Amino acid sequence: MKIEIWSDVACPWCYIGKRRFEAALAAFPHRDAVDVVWRSYQLDPTLPEHYDGTELEYLSSRKGMPAQQVSQMFEHVAQQAKGEGLDYRFDKVVVANSFTAHRLIHLAAAHGRQDAAKERLLSDHFEHGKDIGSRDYLSSLGNDLGLPAAEVEELFTTDKYSAEVRFDFQEAQGLGISGVPFFVIDRKFGLSGAQPTETFGAALNQAWQEANPLVLVNSAQAEACGPDGCAV
Repeated sequence: MKIEIWSDVACPWCYIGKRRFEAALAAFPHRDAVDVVWRSYQLDPTLPEHYDGTELEYLSSRKGMPAQQVSQMFEHVAQQAKGEGLDYRFDKVVVANSFTAHRLIHLAAAHGRQDAAKERLLSDHFEHGKDIGSRDYLSSLGNDLGLPAAEVEELFTTDKYSAEVRFDFQEAQGLGISGVPFFVIDRKFGLSGAQPTETFGAALNQAWQEANPLVLVNSAQAEACGPDGCAV
């Protein structure tokens, strides 16, 4: 079973959704038969490489919301994150364009390290105040993930993996995805947002049952017991 997750590194609900999905997957009896693929998405492709201001200032100006309202939103999201064992620090978040970070995730996928890259980027962005648009940071992360240094360097000297990232964007548009996180199971089931763990679990079970229907063989020719008793 293939599960594709469209997500942005700069999306706080995406990290919360990741944790809830992981909890559901851990309890899923057929988890070893599930292939999880992270797809790229950008909430704000127009964001410059680096934004000279805080996350609060950025969202306040972008959404036209009063600073106090944005602060209340931060508090709510941080509480939801805490419930999943995450320690969000919106006061330390560095606002930066996530395009190159998405390219790094594609590079990591080529070396079997995609989930590890996604996890680190989300954690470093929301919990540790790292600059996900920084060449120094992304190079250091690539080294931590065990990626070839020469291939990481290509992210800054060529457009490698740019086409793959843009293809993810186009697929999201084609599927009608307008917000993230968005989970697609076998291109048949779609779940939008950081759903409760129970909802993810129910979707996994339903998708599995539809993909692997139970086939009864000669079921009417053998004795059995039912609510009204046993056959004699």
